[in-house]
Amino acid sequence: MTVRTGTPHDTRAPGGVPRITRRRFLGTALGAGLGGAALAAPLPNPLGAAPADRVLRWGQSEADLGTADPHYAAATQDRVLVDLIFNGLLRFKPGDGSTFEPDLALEFPKPVVIAGKQVWTFKLRKGVLWHPSDKVPSYELTSEDVAYSLGKSADRARSAYSALYGGMTFHAPDPYTVSIVLDTAVSPNLFYPLVTNYAGGFIMSKRAVEAYGLDGVKTHPVGTGPFILRRYSPKEKVDLAPNPTYFRGRPKLDGIDYRYMADGFSRELGLRGGQLDGIAGTQDEAWVDKMQAVPKILVDIFGVGESTVLYFNQTIRPLSLKPVRQAIAYALNRDEFLALIGKKIAQKIYAPLAPFTIGALTEQEVTSKGLDYKTSLEKARGLLAEAGMPGGFSVDLVTSELGIYKIHYESMQAQLSKIGITIRLRVVDHPSYHALIRKDANPIVIYVAFRPTADIYLRSFYHSASTVVTGAHPDTNFAHYAGVDDLIDRARVETSAVRQVELWKEAQIKILQDMAAYPVSYANQVYARASGLDYGHALKSVLALYPGIDETTQVRRG
Repeated sequence: MTVRTGTPHDTRAPGGVPRITRRRFLGTALGAGLGGAALAAPLPNPLGAAPADRVLRWGQSEADLGTADPHYAAATQDRVLVDLIFNGLLRFKPGDGSTFEPDLALEFPKPVVIAGKQVWTFKLRKGVLWHPSDKVPSYELTSEDVAYSLGKSADRARSAYSALYGGMTFHAPDPYTVSIVLDTAVSPNLFYPLVTNYAGGFIMSKRAVEAYGLDGVKTHPVGTGPFILRRYSPKEKVDLAPNPTYFRGRPKLDGIDYRYMADGFSRELGLRGGQLDGIAGTQDEAWVDKMQAVPKILVDIFGVGESTVLYFNQTIRPLSLKPVRQAIAYALNRDEFLALIGKKIAQKIYAPLAPFTIGALTEQEVTSKGLDYKTSLEKARGLLAEAGMPGGFSVDLVTSELGIYKIHYESMQAQLSKIGITIRLRVVDHPSYHALIRKDANPIVIYVAFRPTADIYLRSFYHSASTVVTGAHPDTNFAHYAGVDDLIDRARVETSAVRQVELWKEAQIKILQDMAAYPVSYANQVYARASGLDYGHALKSVLALYPGIDETTQVRRG
């Protein structure tokens, strides 16, 4: 079987939360949702009912599932879920995103050049079984699934990450061999992340995608991972069962009760009261200090750090005017943003790439060129006057209800009011926010993200092919920016590591000069857990943006 990435299809990609009382929380958020017309039909449960004492009860910080199709999963609550269900050819070592391991593949391949093209050939594990579902019985994973899945990742009509897989073809010469052919050679450091358990690298079942359709797989994920989706209850929870045939062994947990709880007070109350075992915490230093003082509760602060960046849509006036974008940059104060989170969790950043990324500009390199846009309201007002807008302007924006987004939008709103820019904010749930910004709803987009390499980050956010709505492979170029395409493309195929870094730095300098984006800070992940929850690995950095729950995770009570 061969899957080719041909000409892209001409289709288009796709106030605060009130607190609730303890009685309502215990009666509704914990007790309800196990029955009723709103629930999705349960999927087959090969184990029957799970003993409650070995079921992990998890509180996630968003209101609902966005999508369980891993090739579209971008929001944290979606990344967490697909991480529990799917595998890649390779994987990031649990708890340590700096190290790769074989996953569905038996070993790391070495590339060869055939007829002028780079070829990576993977040998697959035998006996890996897909989860059973109500439409597709369990069957063995083969190279046909892998080639099909990677072809889906490369297709802009079926993936949000297609820009990363251009110029690749995928072949299945026999049931346990997969070959990936690249028109242009890349280094292992750039190739491996594309085939890991991350974004487009997650492998999906060909039969399941065809049976459920692209809309159906959003709520009926079929993977090979340690947990099987048993039931999805919209805006309430997902029930997951252990995979008894998982190739690394049956999970130690007897299930996961994964609850959507956007209200941080509710999650904290559930953890303190023993109704939850682990929760997404609040990225706030005061909250960390408070929770660290609670007996039998542990707070984990770990990477990967996610960068918060402001993107300016250069196709919409007045943001299409460079002096306006620069005025906004001079009016903003990174220290004010940082104070919202605290130095235990976050650090200021000055470049489009976070400082721990290979190829990132240092603070000194940015400031030496005067591209840090040190706060100056006088300069900001002067630039607005130069643009013919001395009195400022008004703009309507939506913000996610998620705290890390909402506090940044509100701080930006307050800071820009000092130079006459009025921002009218509307709060929406997190999945809606992701959908809206991908439809150009916001002239100014605040986005919190991590990407594993400089190439992926720059290509996703700053290459014209990745422009939302109109790009050849729409992704997260909210700025509609096209000023560094050549630098990104040249860096990707550069064989000299030194020159490659130089090209990435040139691209970042140009981005800052054009003020396509204003880097704010990066913040580590904050989660809290009962002392009886053991993830099964130390936490250094986790690319799925949560601690990582796998077959080794255990929960002990009493």
